[in-house]
Amino acid sequence: MSEILVIDDVYKYFGKFAANDGVSFNLKEGGIYLLVGPNGCGKSTLINCITGIFAPEKGHIYYRDADITGEEMFKIARRGLVRTFQIASPFLRLTTLENMLVALPENAGENIALSLFKPTWIDSEVSAVRRASELLKVLGLKHVWNKPANTLSGGELKLLEIGRALMSGAETILLDEPVGSIDPVLCHQIFSHVLRLRDELGITFLVIEHRLEVAAQYADHVFAMDRGKLVVEGTAEEVFEDERVIKAYLGE
Repeated sequence: MSEILVIDDVYKYFGKFAANDGVSFNLKEGGIYLLVGPNGCGKSTLINCITGIFAPEKGHIYYRDADITGEEMFKIARRGLVRTFQIASPFLRLTTLENMLVALPENAGENIALSLFKPTWIDSEVSAVRRASELLKVLGLKHVWNKPANTLSGGELKLLEIGRALMSGAETILLDEPVGSIDPVLCHQIFSHVLRLRDELGITFLVIEHRLEVAAQYADHVFAMDRGKLVVEGTAEEVFEDERVIKAYLGE
């Protein structure tokens, strides 16, 4: 697998405080990666640097060999690197399918969603609906394709968020707390769909999640941060048995 995202010696300061202190790691295409660490360790700041919300003071970020350091959010998203919250919240009165179509890049989906009410479609509209239907099937949402978003469960809304990211053209998805406040059984269902998207579509995932007992079971590789630094990386077993990680979570 080739490297799809490279974080190279990234520093981000707030005043004199280094929220990210020389962070370096890389993601290989088609992997599921977990980024962990206690609150305030710098995870969110790093994700904000990757997605263009912040620009690092030092270091570089590369996506598919292009230097995207400090690039605007919408340009990074167009490259296929998307954070789930960057996709607007679902339109609660629209159906699941319509929400997928509206997520198409450059608002193309708005016209296609409206065209559902017209007697004739053009080829691009048919193709978009077919693509959305295929993704809903992979995500286990085909049975609610015509249900308004305000009738979906919390877990179904999380899956719809991932589906909308894929409709926007995402090839690498940064998942922020994908199973927060979700029933334990649904947590595994959501991650099983993440696994399927990786296996069937080759999507790369970087996940920030505090429910480590669930997320760790699905991660190919884990990165652990503390006090702005990457302290260890490896398999879930290697990382969570590392004394530095134990101290970061439990204290000295």
